[in-house]
Amino acid sequence: MTGGDDIEAIKQRRKEQLMQQDQSEQTSAPNEPIHVESTEQFNEVVGTHDVVLADFYADWCGPCKMLEPIVEELAADTDAAVAKVDVDAHQQLASQYQVRGVPTVIVFAGGEVAEQVVGVRDQSHYRSLLERHGSD
Repeated sequence: MTGGDDIEAIKQRRKEQLMQQDQSEQTSAPNEPIHVESTEQFNEVVGTHDVVLADFYADWCGPCKMLEPIVEELAADTDAAVAKVDVDAHQQLASQYQVRGVPTVIVFAGGEVAEQVVGVRDQSHYRSLLERHGSD
């Protein structure tokens, strides 16, 4: 092996390490809810993370406000990504996922809808949903 071959092998190993690092950073969930700004962003969040808890809410909804601290704590304490979707601003997403009432929480696992809960439940209920689908 020549000096040039050694350098190329080192470059290749470093490139592979950086790619692996980029992939692990992409899949790690943020510690606070992601406020969805577009359908594309929502699809990216669901496609990037193994488990996503999507909170479909409305600003005028009292029960949604009760759910907010629960959702924030789940984002901080679990490996799941948490997305907040304002149904008034994103009516197409709400319609696509058949959200008929707020709050509606949908758990996605592997990019697919795994569970849907309408109304407010206690935190342990949402935690058990996430654990059932591989996030703790």
